[in-house]
Amino acid sequence: MALADLTVSLPRAVRLQRLVGQLKARFGCEAVVLLQEEDEALRPVAAEGLSREALGRAFEVAQHPRLSTILLSREVVHFEHASTLPDPYDGLVEGMAGHPLPVHDCMGASVHIDGRRWGALTLDALQPGTFDDEAREALRACLPWVGAAVRVSLLEQEVQVLRQARVTASGASDAPMPGVRTGIIGHSAALLRVLHEVDVVAQSDLPVLLMGETGTGKELFAQRVHECSARAKGPMVHVNCAALPESLAESELFGHVRGAFSGATIDRAGRFEAARGGTIFLDEVGELPLSIQAKLLRTLQNGEVQRLGADKPVKVDVRVVAATNRALKDAVSHGGFRADLYHRLSVYPVHVPPLRERGDDVLLLAGHFLEVNRARLSMRSLRLDSGAEAALLRYGWPGNVRELEHVMGRAALKLLSRGVNRRDIVTLTEDLLDLDETPGARLGQADLVSAGDAAPSWGEGVAGPDMAGLREQVTQFERALVRQSLQAAGGNWAEAARWLGIDASNLHKLAKRLGVK
Repeated sequence: MALADLTVSLPRAVRLQRLVGQLKARFGCEAVVLLQEEDEALRPVAAEGLSREALGRAFEVAQHPRLSTILLSREVVHFEHASTLPDPYDGLVEGMAGHPLPVHDCMGASVHIDGRRWGALTLDALQPGTFDDEAREALRACLPWVGAAVRVSLLEQEVQVLRQARVTASGASDAPMPGVRTGIIGHSAALLRVLHEVDVVAQSDLPVLLMGETGTGKELFAQRVHECSARAKGPMVHVNCAALPESLAESELFGHVRGAFSGATIDRAGRFEAARGGTIFLDEVGELPLSIQAKLLRTLQNGEVQRLGADKPVKVDVRVVAATNRALKDAVSHGGFRADLYHRLSVYPVHVPPLRERGDDVLLLAGHFLEVNRARLSMRSLRLDSGAEAALLRYGWPGNVRELEHVMGRAALKLLSRGVNRRDIVTLTEDLLDLDETPGARLGQADLVSAGDAAPSWGEGVAGPDMAGLREQVTQFERALVRQSLQAAGGNWAEAARWLGIDASNLHKLAKRLGVK
């Protein structure tokens, strides 16, 4: 272990990755993994010798007796090569992909920071006898350095966040620990840039508008804003604006008094009052009717709500985080969204990147979903082969993370339907993913925008310019363009509308008029 590593400034990921690399070289083993404890699970934060997608997995402690034994002990734990306890890394060690680990050595230890358990360290060697008494004593001697490296990385992260947020030391004492996890998995530059933005703006009380394509996980970023803010101990209330009928939206958001309308037999507080002292998350805020938008604007301006049927307003202390997959600026120009409300909501806009811009994050997320399905289906091991990994990386993911989750779950079920043994190490191949890799499926939004600048080719059954009048030619052009955009968006109407640069509701109306829908 290099003492110099503790005295130089390094990014957290680099510091911890260097740590496991040094341990792997020191003990001459095949795999070293540093895992952080989170919600009764252990999640790898640095690894040497495992497949890439393993870093996205969360190992439920209760389902892995080796990890449970290591975590509960304050001493170095050694598993003899004859141990019958299942190994959590079966099928995940490089060079052994898809095969159970042969007779091998395994040892590990829990990692404590300032007397509190932080996680665990595991080492695996394929050669029995690698971890003899001398090796176990050497690991025991290394544990203080492991703890110091983790502690330094946490301190550096905390200092960085506090410096960037420009908060005082007294104010920071009540803030949550930097690096709080809310289910957001990945380490790509695009994702880290957004996480940095979110962590900084969370320290303020500004309204935040999360913008991004459907399926990118905007609700997780909203949760992070709440958990990283001074309001973390207060409630977080989630409102799906798209699911609110116009007749009930006002009552649902702002509440009502008895007798305000037929069926209102008692006074009822709305979602804003329920979120007092905390955060309200307005998901799909672009779907709110204009009549409700005016009342929401008043709440943002004055910090008060007026229950339906009430004479006096009620003060509410609520932080607003909104999300949309619509281009609200376009909706404003088309009259579908109030300009004043848009400016109130978008005091700090955050663009959540689509999955196709996040590089290897797709493999980490795939690993996470594979582990979830492995546990749910009571399988021994579930992994990807190299062909499946390559297919995931080149696919365009029009449905983003939500689509990836469905692909992984569907592929696991397909394997079971083919009669695989749940006790085997099961490998997902490319054909099981059932990805539509047409050119449109691989196009990014920028590609589609540029493609939309040119006229689509005339398809089968579409008359050429000299075969119809101007109006019919325009109709045929529009019909072909809508169909091409829908195909490229994988049938996702919201995505197709964004690529066409129009509001989703207008696209639905256009499609009905053209006979596409």
